[in-house]
Amino acid sequence: MLSDVLSDFVSLRIAACDLNGQMRGKRLPADFASKVQKGAVRMPLSALNVDIWGADIENSPLVFETGDADGYMQPTGRGAVPMPWLPSAAALVPATMLNEDKTPFEGDPRRALERVLERYAARGWNVRAATEMEFYLVNDQGGLGPVNHPHTGRPLENTEVLSLAELDAFEPFFTELYSGCAAMGIPAQSAIAEAGVGQFEIDIDHRDALTAADNAWLFKTLAKGLARAHNMAATFMAKPFPNDSGTGLHVHFSVVDSKGNNVFDNGTDEGNETLRHAVAGCLDAMQGSTLIFAPHGASYERMVPDAHAPTAVCWGYENRTAAIRIPAGPPAARRIEHRVAGGDINPYLHLAAVLGAAIDGVERAEEPPVPITGNAYEEDHPQLEANWEDALKRFESDPAIARIFHPLLIENLVMTKRQEIRISKQIAPEDVWKTYLEAV
Repeated sequence: MLSDVLSDFVSLRIAACDLNGQMRGKRLPADFASKVQKGAVRMPLSALNVDIWGADIENSPLVFETGDADGYMQPTGRGAVPMPWLPSAAALVPATMLNEDKTPFEGDPRRALERVLERYAARGWNVRAATEMEFYLVNDQGGLGPVNHPHTGRPLENTEVLSLAELDAFEPFFTELYSGCAAMGIPAQSAIAEAGVGQFEIDIDHRDALTAADNAWLFKTLAKGLARAHNMAATFMAKPFPNDSGTGLHVHFSVVDSKGNNVFDNGTDEGNETLRHAVAGCLDAMQGSTLIFAPHGASYERMVPDAHAPTAVCWGYENRTAAIRIPAGPPAARRIEHRVAGGDINPYLHLAAVLGAAIDGVERAEEPPVPITGNAYEEDHPQLEANWEDALKRFESDPAIARIFHPLLIENLVMTKRQEIRISKQIAPEDVWKTYLEAV
């Protein structure tokens, strides 16, 4: 029982995911374990609909119009996971929000993904997803700069892509990171030094899509917490340094039927019509989903041509310049790689947008354009929205988005981003990083 597990800890946390991917919840004494297990912990529903600075959304119907009503924090079934970045023995219980009548709160990002997966389940299908988690280790003492080399104490200067020496220099951090992943049930796989100065990537193995989103959400918190314990900061900002590589979050997904067969597989390298329909759906919703893939003003600094961040709405086989890539490999393992999102996304909204678009394409039997074979940056294709304001307008009005997300979530996210856009205009460009460093 959850209460038995929690009795081993000094304190516990229960947290749900807000629209920006931040944890919102409560710290509780360990003897509250039975209350947590029963889903009896209450929190205002509006807590999931605050801006990036944690402030209420002006004129939000969740606040004054409804008396800022409480909901219930229902444990997700993940159970209690340790929080190894804290000095004392503490446990975290991931939760989702329920209304007063115990129905799901449709403004919860995790619920948005659940709704999409119900469409797959209605066909007897299960989605398997894996994520590639890129992040930077940085020094934020007195400004934002490259992380100090653990051996010399000097700031890193060079790009060291795929360098084992760079990984080994940060061995104490990565050893604790892998240990923390194991303790939290996050299936971490290979780690590499990426193209940026102090940039790394850890791949998280495929799991059912809801668990994959949980893993990505928890991994972000773990990496940021452990970095602080090692006197540095970890950030998933899409572009922390203007002249260095951006940070992406690629997701790979496949779909299996009730017999365990890959629904994209027809025994060929190209895949079948179900794969094409799913690709078409992803392309159809891509421009409208720009706000999900690039949720902050600073996100758009990454979205520029010839910078390894796809900006063209197109697809191809084994083509990393395309937004949608169909990787090579055995036909039975046929999958789709969605390469658009930055590292600063909300994992639940990200997967809801990607998988919702794919199933929408399947349900509508959409056909994609011809797959590209060259450099997408040099070809004439529709483009993702180029800035925050245009992305917000497109998200609010795009019919493809209305087919994926509940109206309440669309309304709440639009209000949240509109407030953030307004406030961000008052922040000096050199101070923007202070908002996003560890908030995304």
